Amino acid sequence: MVSPKTRYLIFFQYFGSKYSGVMETSADQSVVGVQNYMEKAAQNLKPVVPIKFHISSRTDTGVHALCNSAHLDIQRATGKPPFHERELIHSLNYHLKSEPIRYLNVPAMQDAAWFLLGTHDFSTFRSLNSETPFRSPVRTILQVDIRPSSGFLSHHYEYRGLEFWELEFRSRSFLYRQVRRMVGALVAVGQGKLTPRHIKELLEIKDSRAFPPHAMAPPSGLFLKSVEYNEADLETTMIAGE
Repeated sequence: MVSPKTRYLIFFQYFGSKYSGVMETSADQSVVGVQNYMEKAAQNLKPVVPIKFHISSRTDTGVHALCNSAHLDIQRATGKPPFHERELIHSLNYHLKSEPIRYLNVPAMQDAAWFLLGTHDFSTFRSLNSETPFRSPVRTILQVDIRPSSGFLSHHYEYRGLEFWELEFRSRSFLYRQVRRMVGALVAVGQGKLTPRHIKELLEIKDSRAFPPHAMAPPSGLFLKSVEYNEADLETTMIAGE
C-alpha cells in the first residue's frame, strides 16, 4: 500500500529564449518545452507514479514568465510523509539548474576586471572585420563596474526570485565586439571556466583567435548607456566677423 497523493501548487519563472514554450513537447525535438525540464527534474523525487505538471497559463516559443503556476500530485512510498514545501522547492531547483547557472563567483569576476582597466592592446578581445587592419587595437578602459541590478524589473514583485548583475564599461571608444568579449570572459571567470589570471594572459597573447570559443556574450543584453562630452568642447565659439 502506498501513501495517498498530495497536491501542490507551485509558482515558477523562466527565460523562454531556449524553449519551444511552456507546454510539454515530444522529447525528440531539438527544442522542447519548460514542462519537459520540470517533469524530468521532478522524477528525482522518486515518486511512486510519474509526476505530471498541470500548467495554468500557456506561453509560446521565446516568451518569458516572471510568474507562472502549475499544480502537481506527488505520491510517495508507504511510510514516507508528504514533502514539506521548502524541501520540494529546494529539490526542484537543485535538479533544474546546472552548477554554472546556480553559482556565479562575483569576487573572482571583479578580480579579473582589474586586469582590463587602463591602456592595453585588446587584440584578443576584438572580432575581426574589414576595418581590423586599419584600426589600432590599443584602447583605454576607464571604468569596469560589476554590481547588483534590478534588471529593469524593480516595479515587479514577482522578480524577487531572480538575481541580476550589471557590468558597466567606460572608455573613449571600443573595438568591434570588444565589450561582448570582455563580458563573456568575465562571466566565464564567474562560472569557474576561466581564472582571473587567464584574463591577463589573454591580453598578453594579443591574438583574436586565442579568445575561448563560444565565450562571447550575446548582443541581447548589451546597452549603450550614455555618451559623454567634455564641457569645454561644447562651449560656443564665436567666428570672427559675425
